[in-house]
Amino acid sequence: MATKIIEDERIQPLNDVGIAGAGEYVLYWMQQSQRAQDNDALEVAIQQANELGQPLLVAFGLTDDYPEANVRHYTFMLEGLRETRQALQRRGIKMVVHRGLPSQVALNLGQAASLIVCDRGYLRHQRAWREEVAASAGRRVLQVEADVVVPVETASDKAEYAARTIRPKIHRYLDRFLVSRRTTPLENHSLELDVDGVDLGDTGALLSELDLDRTVAAVSALYPGGTTVARRRLNRFIDRHLPAYDEHRNQPETDDVSHMAMYLHFGQISPVTVALAIRDSGAPQGEVDSYLEELIVRRELAVNFVYYTGDYEQYGMLPEWARKTLSEHRDDERPHRYSRPELEAGETHDPYWNAAMGEMRDTGYMHNYMRMYWGKKILEWSDTPEEAYETALALNNRYFLDGRDPNSYAGVGWIFGLHDRAWGERPIFGKIRYMSAGGLKRKGDPEAYVGKVDRLREQVK
Repeated sequence: MATKIIEDERIQPLNDVGIAGAGEYVLYWMQQSQRAQDNDALEVAIQQANELGQPLLVAFGLTDDYPEANVRHYTFMLEGLRETRQALQRRGIKMVVHRGLPSQVALNLGQAASLIVCDRGYLRHQRAWREEVAASAGRRVLQVEADVVVPVETASDKAEYAARTIRPKIHRYLDRFLVSRRTTPLENHSLELDVDGVDLGDTGALLSELDLDRTVAAVSALYPGGTTVARRRLNRFIDRHLPAYDEHRNQPETDDVSHMAMYLHFGQISPVTVALAIRDSGAPQGEVDSYLEELIVRRELAVNFVYYTGDYEQYGMLPEWARKTLSEHRDDERPHRYSRPELEAGETHDPYWNAAMGEMRDTGYMHNYMRMYWGKKILEWSDTPEEAYETALALNNRYFLDGRDPNSYAGVGWIFGLHDRAWGERPIFGKIRYMSAGGLKRKGDPEAYVGKVDRLREQVK
């Protein structure tokens, strides 16, 4: 397998300030890529530290008020950060977690740094944090794109219409970017740096100190955080489930899924790591291609969407044709209407939908095919399409471990026509794609899915 250094396209100076000559260390401000392995931003930071003959400090900014996050999300994240700090320590690298606005944490620790290296996020607040640091740090800030296979601007310079338009652009670059890495040893170990942080050893104690929404419970019994768990799940998926992935991907009663989305969301595993493992697994090519389509093309279409769409979380960003057809049918009779509290409680006439909502609410996960059905029914059962959009996005971001993600905004948008085409016209939906309980039964066994969810929910009680 080929090895190479980090591609130039992944590295972007965020300002034109020089390196501070009297710095004590190089700072890697770790925010998105929360891992010690296969982390391009970390490797660039190590290389820079070695060139300067300095130690490397890794820092994470822990804010109490990350948008829409709750104790479920924070528990998963802190479990991963605890492991990451331990793994970095074994490499002779000191990592500290400081409470505060992430950009301010980076600026505070950056005062003693020669250079700041950061990873990349695509949501509005993530970009604003990095812009603030670049504008105020007074030393060079390098951004390294470590959580997509093909860098977003390399793949495309505009918002793409659909998977079919971005697919050939991404595939053009796969040979260049889908490659393994060398690990760079840090020449000047940093464990003795006199910088303290919060204690990650007791996750429960740290969580109790944070001002968090505690109404959504952690689900560590089913989905603990961390790179080790992510890799173990990936290996088990390849060994036991990948051979049936394409056949079962629309059958939610099965478990032939990788559960990688939550680990990718928190940067606990690299998409390149996942893609290489799948590609080289020896599984039938059809299964490999089907999985890589979801991991690379569909996931990076979502990144493209939020990066090039300023109002990515607003109903108004939907394609004009979709908003027009939904508006034309906004006064159609709706045989079933449910409020957001009724939906959140899973109190509808549809047992399959209620099971999906229960899986989401109680486990933090939902089979992808049921996510589509779940969203389509919210559109069908809400008073207006705008209300349906707000409800779907709010519930998505509140309960899913991988909520508040580019995939979240693109996935909810798809329910309402984003990255899709017009279909045959029907009541309520207009020309938006429709899904029904009958379709679930034709493709799989929704009764078995209900039973599976009941068993999962028992495991987290």
